[in-house]
Amino acid sequence: MFTRLLAAALLAAPLLLAQAATAKEAWNAPSAKETAKETAKEQTAKEPSVAQSAARERQKKCGAEWRALSATEKTAQGPKWPQYYSKCVKRLKEQKA
Repeated sequence: MFTRLLAAALLAAPLLLAQAATAKEAWNAPSAKETAKETAKEQTAKEPSVAQSAARERQKKCGAEWRALSATEKTAQGPKWPQYYSKCVKRLKEQKA
């Protein structure tokens, strides 16, 4: 009985070791799903639209104006950045139109 158990263990040992090695390789290798996501991300990266570029320019201009204001001017324009930014964007859009 003991010899049969020992023989089965000797036969199964190489299989278990091979399975552990392939599992380790599979764990470290990127999956097909991950590589597909990476290639799709690279392919979908594109230039911003005209509207997006204009919005970025407005944000940069308003940010530069906000940083240039003193503390007293900031309180007069609006207490916080979101309120100032909203007014600034409206003003810049009206100037362009």
